[in-house]
Amino acid sequence: MENKVLKILMVDDHPMIIEGYQHTLLATKKENQTLEIDIATDCDSALAAIKKSKNIGKPYDIYFFDISIPQSSDGIYKSGEDLAKHIKQTQPEAKVVILTMFNEVYRIHNIIKTINPEGFLIKSDLTSSELASAFEVIQNNPPFYTGTINNTIKRSIFNPIEVDEINHKMLYFLSLGVRTKDLVEPLGITLSAIEKRKKNLKELFAVEDGKDETLISIAKEKGYI
Repeated sequence: MENKVLKILMVDDHPMIIEGYQHTLLATKKENQTLEIDIATDCDSALAAIKKSKNIGKPYDIYFFDISIPQSSDGIYKSGEDLAKHIKQTQPEAKVVILTMFNEVYRIHNIIKTINPEGFLIKSDLTSSELASAFEVIQNNPPFYTGTINNTIKRSIFNPIEVDEINHKMLYFLSLGVRTKDLVEPLGITLSAIEKRKKNLKELFAVEDGKDETLISIAKEKGYI
């Protein structure tokens, strides 16, 4: 059986986590596979590794990107999410795996929509066997989503209230503690339009006391944040 070499780049700013991932993949790979795994801990080191691999004519086959990593020194790449988008645009044949602790509905849907990764793994869901299963599916029959991702998708599909992308964004930012008046720029709409949307959402979610905090609480309960 012909030996297959897979070049992998793992990007995470927690060395112990990367070490665990490496150990699992090496311990569960197929007999005819050789895994060449490089690591990076921030956007700059990841970009340097990506550039080097392409310069020598051996680009990576699979990328693992943690979302929360230090941004590039030029400020262009602010997260693993930005690196994933870059790979999808410049190396569409490669497989991209997103790793994160984030489990907000808006964030999950946005990553699936903008990146459409071959793997989407919530770190708190991962066990060694789960990672091994994910690696197999990602190679042969992607995508692979961990339980939290699948449950989020199911909740949103069967949710009876229609919430558009701007409202998702608004709820997400409000849940982070961003003040209403500071939402004008990130949402790209006027303050009066934001207030109108908030009022409509409070009616949709039957927020009896009219408070933003209650709106956020109910939206989280229903799986919108």
